[in-house]
Amino acid sequence: MDEAQFEEIAERYRDNLFAIAFQYTKNAADADDMVQIALLKCYQAKKPFENEQHIRHWLIRVTVNECKRYLVSPWRRYTAPIGDYAETLGFENPEQSALFFAVMELPQKYRVPVHLYYYEDYSVREIAKALGLRESAVQTRLLRARQKLRQKLEGWNDD
Repeated sequence: MDEAQFEEIAERYRDNLFAIAFQYTKNAADADDMVQIALLKCYQAKKPFENEQHIRHWLIRVTVNECKRYLVSPWRRYTAPIGDYAETLGFENPEQSALFFAVMELPQKYRVPVHLYYYEDYSVREIAKALGLRESAVQTRLLRARQKLRQKLEGWNDD
């Protein structure tokens, strides 16, 4: 892979990878680090990629693996409050802000499939493959995440 190809890939997937890494780390700086590691591994990869879908899947898989590795490392001592990062996002309306915080309060095993399904437009099959789960497990996690979000956001409109 030459530099021009790598720069194009990095530009195209950086934001998506950051969003996925943030779902795991809940910290912008750590999410940036995970994305950099994934992109570095892509640049150093010896095998050729078959197509765009293969690159995208490979980068997501590497990012997820790096995040999991990070979460069990002893270096993970302090994470910044989620509110600090949320202030930088600039939501268009209060509903978007409430939804963001509700999703971020979900357990990690629900946050990542929700992000991939609703924000990245991945199918259940693609999510299962990327996360190393069965399709039924992904469907169950999405169902439970929607139930938890419904419970959290139910009273929001009443206020």
